[in-house]
Amino acid sequence: MGNAELVAMMLADGRLPTGGHTQSGGLEPAVRAGLGADGKQLADVAAYARDRLRTTTRVEAAVAVVTLCGTNVAPDDENVPQNPDTVALVEAAWAARVPSHVVRGVSRRQGRLLLRLARRVWPDVSTYLPNDGEIARPVVLGVVGAVTGLSAEQVARTIAYDDAQTVIAASLKLLPVDPADAATWLAGLHDDIEWLVKDVASLTRIDEIPADGAPLIDVFAHNHAIERMRLFHA
Repeated sequence: MGNAELVAMMLADGRLPTGGHTQSGGLEPAVRAGLGADGKQLADVAAYARDRLRTTTRVEAAVAVVTLCGTNVAPDDENVPQNPDTVALVEAAWAARVPSHVVRGVSRRQGRLLLRLARRVWPDVSTYLPNDGEIARPVVLGVVGAVTGLSAEQVARTIAYDDAQTVIAASLKLLPVDPADAATWLAGLHDDIEWLVKDVASLTRIDEIPADGAPLIDVFAHNHAIERMRLFHA
C-alpha cells in the first residue's frame, strides 16, 4: 500500500502517464479568448485557477471524497448508508453536475487512463471499478484513495492541487510567463486549496455534493473541442 503521503504526492505528479500533461485546465481556450492577451495582466492566470477551485474543482473534490467515503464503509457502520452501487451512483451525481458533454468526456478519458495505471500499481481497485469503461476521474481517484489508505483531506487536496498546478504549468507554454512568477502564483493559491479541503473533507453523502458551475469554462471547452490547432487536449 505504501505511505499515504507519498501516494498523494505520486497522484499529484503531472508526469504520471494519466493525461495530466496533455491538459491545460481550460486555460488554452481562455488564452485564445483574451486572457493574458499580448503578455499583459498575466496574473489573471492565478485568478482563473482560483475561480476553478471555487467552482468546478470544488465539485470534483467533493465527488472524490464521497466516493472515498462510500468505498471505505465498513459493514457494521450505521452512520453511512450501505450501497454496493456507490461508484455508479456517485458517477451519475457527478454527471448531473457537469452539463457539458465535452467536459464530461475529458474527465472520463482521464479517468480511464488513471484506472489503467491504478490497476497496475494498486490492483485492489478492480474490486470496486470495472476493468473497461470510462468513469469520471474524481470517482476513480476516490477509489484509489480508499484502496491506498488516503484520508478525505488528502484526496481533496490532491484534486485541488492537481487542478491548480495544471493551469499554472500550462501558462508556461501558452504565455510569456516567468517560471518564478508561476511558482509564486501557485504558492499564492495554497490558502484557497486548503479552504476547499476543509469545505469538502467532511462530506459523506451523495446529496451533499455541491453543484457549482462555471458556464464560461464550459463554453471555452466546447470551442476548444472543435479547434483545429491546439497545444493541449483540453
